[in-house]
Amino acid sequence: MGTIQPLDRIAIELGPFTIYWYGIIIGMGILVGWLLATKESKKLGLPQDIISDMLLWAIPISIISARTYYVIFEWDYYSQYPGEIIAIWEGGIAIHGALIGATLTAVIFAKRRGISFWKLADIVAPSIILGQAIGRWGNFMNQEAHGTEVTRSFLENLNLPKFIINEMYIDGAYYHPTFLYESLWNIAGFVILIILRKFQPKRGELFLLYVIWYSIGRFFVEGLRTDSLMLTDSLRIAQVISLVLIGVSIFLIWFRRSKDYAKYRYAEG
Repeated sequence: MGTIQPLDRIAIELGPFTIYWYGIIIGMGILVGWLLATKESKKLGLPQDIISDMLLWAIPISIISARTYYVIFEWDYYSQYPGEIIAIWEGGIAIHGALIGATLTAVIFAKRRGISFWKLADIVAPSIILGQAIGRWGNFMNQEAHGTEVTRSFLENLNLPKFIINEMYIDGAYYHPTFLYESLWNIAGFVILIILRKFQPKRGELFLLYVIWYSIGRFFVEGLRTDSLMLTDSLRIAQVISLVLIGVSIFLIWFRRSKDYAKYRYAEG
């Protein structure tokens, strides 16, 4: 077998400016999510620019919070190399950090606009999980967020395209394409949310079901990864957060129903 060359992480070089595939793919995820959410918000009678206005705040805050989250849990490294803290093009943003930042932004934004946060959250839930499915391919281009070591025959038995198998060859070994596992799980979640939306669930529950679905998949995929942020030597932060989010989401569904807070269905009100 000849030498396997990884795919070029650089998409475009314009003089001193370098554009990486990682950033392009993340941008594609955001763009697709914006288009879907904007179309749905118009359908439900919200102001035409509501999603765009929210994203103007949510995107930069999410990027900052995602990077901050990652840096906090990798502080032993970044305290030695502070100049790399802003180098997000090298990878190293945590989706849980992004979700925290985006959710807090949406809560404040909805309150200022006089719109139900839960209504906005339901509208954007399918967009978020589809954007995550697309964004994981940025990890693929960076050869990061992979799992434990496997054999080439294992990957071939999964009937994966050759370019994926070759890109999973890193420093002399093959690894689980955990980016792909999570991407496919998220695509399945997107389809499920779109189907459930047609049945008009209680307001807020589409978003909470997204959180539950994503967290279940993330819990199991995280167990395969080798680059997990660790709380202790044996406790993975993402798995702990996933379990907490599942529990909180189930509780909120029960609580909002028991207190009659979920008065409206998805398209009502």
